[in-house]
Amino acid sequence: MDKEGLKYNTEREKLIISEYGRNIQIMIKHLLEIEDREKRTEAAHFIVSVMAQMNPQVKESNDYIHKLWDHLYIISEYKLDVDGPFAPPQQEGFVAKPEHVGYQKRDIKHGHYGHYVKEFLNKIDEIEDGPKKDALLLSIANQMKRDYLNWNRETVNDLLILDDLYKLSGEKFAMSMETKLTSTNEILNKVQPIQPQQLLKKKKVKKLPTKKASNPNRPNKK
Repeated sequence: MDKEGLKYNTEREKLIISEYGRNIQIMIKHLLEIEDREKRTEAAHFIVSVMAQMNPQVKESNDYIHKLWDHLYIISEYKLDVDGPFAPPQQEGFVAKPEHVGYQKRDIKHGHYGHYVKEFLNKIDEIEDGPKKDALLLSIANQMKRDYLNWNRETVNDLLILDDLYKLSGEKFAMSMETKLTSTNEILNKVQPIQPQQLLKKKKVKKLPTKKASNPNRPNKK
């Protein structure tokens, strides 16, 4: 009895490239056992043709033949020695870890407003006091309210927005407590997405009564 067929996949050798399946990996493993170089090369060409059929999406790239041979070498764990059409890939290039990109470290106390709101407030601080500065602050406060409602779809008190603006500005801009911001209903109505059922809903067209055509073979009633 073939006990190999009774094993769970978790008990078998790990697949190196799962797209080609276990049988391709077994074929490549047997390929390494062929001592004659010419026969080994011929068998390698055959396996590459089978790999192209097992993974047809690889043909979408222009250099898919080169990619198939690279995969052949990778599955063989870079042990294959044949006269292939392409040079074997370097193991270091596939194993090396990419450099860490790093994350931007910014101190954002109110993440739902984002970092740019604080930058805008810093720019407004450079403007002289007057109607222009007041209008810009009101615009920023309304934007903060929109951002807050995108994060929390419930109603929000205007005093909370004005207090957050005061804190984000480093306690520089204290707007009047009587300042009226754009109403919550108006903001939510503008950003409310169209529901799918509204798109599918069709207007009912009232059918007009149709007159039956008179039968020419039947005499008219008087």
